[in-house]
Amino acid sequence: MAIEVSGTLVLYSLFAFTLLTVGIVFVARYLMSKLNGGSLNEKYSKQAATGTSSNRAKFAEADVFKMSSSFFNYGLVVALGITVLALGLTEYAEKVAGGDNFVMIEEDIEMEPPRTAEPPPPPPPPPPPVIQEVPDETVMEEDEPDFVDQSVEADEVVVAPIVKAPPPPPPPPPPPPKEEEEIFMVVEDMPLFPGCDTEKTKEDKKKCSDRKVFEFVFKNLKYPVIARENGIEGTSVVQFVVDKDGTVKDVSVLKEIGGGCGEEASRVVNTMNESGIKWTPGRQRGRPVKVQFRLPVRFKLQ
Repeated sequence: MAIEVSGTLVLYSLFAFTLLTVGIVFVARYLMSKLNGGSLNEKYSKQAATGTSSNRAKFAEADVFKMSSSFFNYGLVVALGITVLALGLTEYAEKVAGGDNFVMIEEDIEMEPPRTAEPPPPPPPPPPPVIQEVPDETVMEEDEPDFVDQSVEADEVVVAPIVKAPPPPPPPPPPPPKEEEEIFMVVEDMPLFPGCDTEKTKEDKKKCSDRKVFEFVFKNLKYPVIARENGIEGTSVVQFVVDKDGTVKDVSVLKEIGGGCGEEASRVVNTMNESGIKWTPGRQRGRPVKVQFRLPVRFKLQ
């Protein structure tokens, strides 16, 4: 059974336990003082005046320890009650009230995530080589080459042959162009704003992420002065990419209504990196990918 207790109820309960404990202490003292109709005070008043050492134990007939088990059980009940209240303490999230300057989150259109092409199967292994028998052939003896006299006389002038240098090698081919990484619009696991990883289902995580983005933009958005003075209202659309490391890049304005509204919306999105906010990157087939977002921001004068 789930127990939800607010902070106010916990404070009131602690205050009630304190008043009850103080009341029990005063009642116990009152009952002990009235023991035997106050005769103990009269009995020991004369001995207190003499100042003998036997008067150090006040009211020896009043056995206060006979009530120790009751006080012990009461203490256990109070401790158990405080423990139940502490474990059942529940904090409710603060409701965010929307104002005039707020983000319009459009309803998501259900789209099937793109399926990437499966890698081709590996080629089959080559067949084993076939060993063929080579028939014995008669090796014909080659005729020895004729001996050529290459002796040089002492007076003969030897001219070195002219050897032409080989042509230089051709230049290496230019490197292939760098392939740009694909940017997705919809993936299997969409990027999440920080603070929504604890949700259980993907729908709950998506709703939590949209709400967090709404709170961030509503907190940091400022109505441009030029737009306010000229009475400019409308919706600006900002486009940005959540990179594989969770940072926001390539922020651009798709729709500008004038008066600096689009620039203000773009500035708010750029402050995510300046504030150290890192999204949980989107994933396609288990690997992080880049995902593009379009954020409509509505400006309305009061």
